[in-house]
Amino acid sequence: MDSKNAYVSGMQEDLHLVGNDLNYITTAWTCGYVIGQIPSNLLITRIRPSLWIPAMEVLWSVLTVLLSTSKNFTHLVVIRFFVGLAESTFYPAMQYVIGSWYKTDELGKRACIFHVASAIGPMFSGFLQTAAYNGLNEVHGLAGWKWLFIIDGIITIPIALLGFLIMPDLPNNTRPSKWLYTEAQLEIANKRMAEINRKPPSKFTKAKILGFFTTWHIYTLVPLYILFNNGGGPASSMIFWLKSFNTPTKTVYTVGQINIYPLGQNVVQVHCLGPGSQMQSTWSMIICILLAVTPLYTHIARRWALYYMTTVPAGMSGLILAWANELTGADSEKRSFVVASCNMWAYVMQAWLPIVLFPQVEQPRVLKGNIATAGINFGMMFFAFLTYLLQRRDARRQRSLEKSQSTPDNGIRVEGLPYEGTELLIG
Repeated sequence: MDSKNAYVSGMQEDLHLVGNDLNYITTAWTCGYVIGQIPSNLLITRIRPSLWIPAMEVLWSVLTVLLSTSKNFTHLVVIRFFVGLAESTFYPAMQYVIGSWYKTDELGKRACIFHVASAIGPMFSGFLQTAAYNGLNEVHGLAGWKWLFIIDGIITIPIALLGFLIMPDLPNNTRPSKWLYTEAQLEIANKRMAEINRKPPSKFTKAKILGFFTTWHIYTLVPLYILFNNGGGPASSMIFWLKSFNTPTKTVYTVGQINIYPLGQNVVQVHCLGPGSQMQSTWSMIICILLAVTPLYTHIARRWALYYMTTVPAGMSGLILAWANELTGADSEKRSFVVASCNMWAYVMQAWLPIVLFPQVEQPRVLKGNIATAGINFGMMFFAFLTYLLQRRDARRQRSLEKSQSTPDNGIRVEGLPYEGTELLIG
């Protein structure tokens, strides 16, 4: 559950949160989330993901329940940090695992199908949170926002435990079984990955680690994902915009309505999975500019629609990480590192950028945030195009290499090419 839901459901008043406290609570989570990602993703090239990921989900559930015991701002910050640390093991690790099973023409769709869960989940949880708040507020002396954390943690535990039973590892180390992953199926999976040069994990060496940084992939994919991940800030303003209608003497939107109405953003996100990054970035730029230049309360329906459309580019996460899996598939450890680096550095930026661009005290107007986000989306277009050009260049070099190898002594020599795959040096 997002802390914003608890914040607008009574946590602000009960814990006497003021100013940008919510921003700092979010930043604490982000710091934990950042620290754990690369170590976790490299770790699952050595231990079974089917053990590591569910175990961290169980820990996440326990910590989320503990949030309900918070007595002040300090408690929230500390526990949210460890919630973020436990959560850091999930998304990049799952994208790495998905990238270990599917071919290039299959991967984007599967990554996006997985990413749909991040939009559908909050749609259901929003209604669940509203029902929990309305039905459990002050039950056993606990405020409604505390019940939100308790329920959120409890319902995650059985899913985490199920992960120990059904989650696959990588094709090369998944244990065959009679009822889920047969030996014949695993042989097919390994053969499919060999056909596209998607390598299994191998030994860490100094040369391998240095190789993470000697190709262009990390220098375009990471900035691309950073800009994507920080290009949706205006979406967070809708919940505060709805709350801003209420005054001490008049309630326009109830706590339940404030939690439910923004879920339309998730519906839009689900329906917009798939279109190319250039189109989605352009659309997002336009929406940010319109939010900046239009008044908050003059035309309610128009602004409501604009907030809903801020999530149009949100589905690009799966596409970008599928692209990273595809481009670095010849080195399993590098693939793990690049995927984790994309997500980690995106949240390094998110640890402080929202405080600057979308400070709580400026919500819901956040004029500078809307304008800056339009620029962020323009930058995302640039890096997407640059990555595409470099991918095309590498494909041409690979074809030239294959041609020269098939016709020896023809005088053709291609500079800067490695011995295998797409690990091509800059230049």
